[in-house]
Amino acid sequence: MTSLAAMRELSGSQDGFGGDLRFGETGPGAGLRGADKICATIAEKSLPGAGSKTWRAFLSAAAGEDGKQVNAIDRIGEGPWYDRLGRLVANEKEELLNTRPSGADAAIMNDLPNEDGVPNHQPDPGQPAVDNHDTLTGSNAQGQLQGATATCKDWTAKTGDRAEGGPQLGHSWPRGGGGGPGGGGSGSHWITSHNAPGCAPGVTIVDIGGPQQGSNTVGGGGGYGGIYCFALTP
Repeated sequence: MTSLAAMRELSGSQDGFGGDLRFGETGPGAGLRGADKICATIAEKSLPGAGSKTWRAFLSAAAGEDGKQVNAIDRIGEGPWYDRLGRLVANEKEELLNTRPSGADAAIMNDLPNEDGVPNHQPDPGQPAVDNHDTLTGSNAQGQLQGATATCKDWTAKTGDRAEGGPQLGHSWPRGGGGGPGGGGSGSHWITSHNAPGCAPGVTIVDIGGPQQGSNTVGGGGGYGGIYCFALTP
């Protein structure tokens, strides 16, 4: 899970990237390639040498470089996958495709950690927990594309215009309750729970009970536009 601090640093904005993850990439598939580069850059900053691995963001898209649909679950290799501190997330895809990764270490199953191995729900142990559960995926419970409007124009859009759609989100930690507007999952599902109100950059980490009227940001319901990152090799 990419931390808020890292997303702010790489985007150069306190509001993060929003739904535009190109990160300097251009052409077809730029959103996915940029997101992968974000993952590799953050990994290297956390652990020198780790950025040399092949990193993939857990994101689906309506069209990749070849114009064909891309499913997040097909991008990340076959496992196993571990967090920054060597704790097991899942042995293989079957364990990943559950409400929470079924093979995960008990310490992280219900609070997927950031690039430093720190729990996302309470990244600063000296401060109260924050409401930052929403995570960009564009995916359904099978890790496949949720729909044509669920990816911020394949991770290239950030104006917040309704024509850009609303990105599908998973929950890095169980928020509880139903999946909310745009559903497709439960409030506990790490891959798919609901969609964000828009693709604009924005950070909301104080519990305000869901997106406020008129909100159009990726973080409007409790988040900051974070993404999950997987290395193809342990």
